[in-house]
Amino acid sequence: MTSPTLHDLRAYALGRSLFQPTTLGRAISRLGFVQADPIRAPARAQDLTLRHRVNNYRAGGLEKHYPQLPIEEDFFVNYGFLPRSTQSMMHPRTAHQPLTAQEEKQAHALIEFVRQHGTLHPRDAATHFAHGTATNWFGGHTNVTTKLLDKLHYHGHLRVARRDAGTRVYAVPHGAPVVNLATDSQAALDALMDVIVNTYAPLPAASLGQLTTYLMRGVPQHKPRRNAALQRAKMRLAHARVEGLDWYWPAQEKLPKSQDHGDQAYLLTPFDPVVWDRRRFTLFWGWEYRFEAYTPAAKRKFGYYALPLLWRGEVIGWGNAAVAHEALQVGIGLVGRHRMSHDLRRALDAEVGSMAEFLGLGCSSWSLLVP
Repeated sequence: MTSPTLHDLRAYALGRSLFQPTTLGRAISRLGFVQADPIRAPARAQDLTLRHRVNNYRAGGLEKHYPQLPIEEDFFVNYGFLPRSTQSMMHPRTAHQPLTAQEEKQAHALIEFVRQHGTLHPRDAATHFAHGTATNWFGGHTNVTTKLLDKLHYHGHLRVARRDAGTRVYAVPHGAPVVNLATDSQAALDALMDVIVNTYAPLPAASLGQLTTYLMRGVPQHKPRRNAALQRAKMRLAHARVEGLDWYWPAQEKLPKSQDHGDQAYLLTPFDPVVWDRRRFTLFWGWEYRFEAYTPAAKRKFGYYALPLLWRGEVIGWGNAAVAHEALQVGIGLVGRHRMSHDLRRALDAEVGSMAEFLGLGCSSWSLLVP
């Protein structure tokens, strides 16, 4: 078998992640995990991720249909949305952020309140229980009841039933975990490792190791078994050494011999599976992309929430999208040797128009940023 090239790996990454648009449920199942982020620029990350992968998707669609889908909000390698069958394998969580004695007493009352009422909005919980406020790590003040609800959700005692205007509304969990971690913890951990690889493959070895570390935030009870799980994954996954680096991907998948990416342009969220691994991004496309929402404005190179621009199999630049006067406006920047062409202009017209439709806007425009 001929060894793959970096071009082969790049084509494989794009083809398997940017699959033919399907239903919302099937898209989440195929992705395995959709990272969430509250920033709207011009929409939340989860909506921007699903926009290219779900037929006729509109901003807010995940929040709208979430209660009817077999998915959960939870912390995986980051916070986001994943199939309920995957989420159940991460519980019960132990050895991280344990409840204090005082919180244990408060938790029993909170959970019983949820059982009696079916669902619980944090505002109603704060009013009913009046636990007061506490200083958070930003130096501000957090409602103690809201903080406790977050902890109970993390530990699996509560689940997110839906969101009201973006705020989590809680309910009791659906049932016992699918996999009993007390008796089959290795199988559960291996399955979760496979979800990581399915979501982000192909992965260089360093990125696979980093994601395994991030997974331990979601399953802290498995930290002592982290290294063994990583070694088992490397043994069962397909792999190849390309330009001096070891790469890994699902064993049942074969790298394509060629890939036609067409003329469609994609403005991707910074948290899209195609973009997420910055190490892989640089290896694939030869430049360093940075997420700069938390970078001081004067030090930003790309902008507050730059959306990487993918076209013809390459990430050739970025876009900054904003809504003003009920119209979408996008500034486009190009990197390196890439220049504006007639074909690229046509592709950008279509992509920006599609984003405006996704946002429910009738007007859109884009312009090239001055270097």
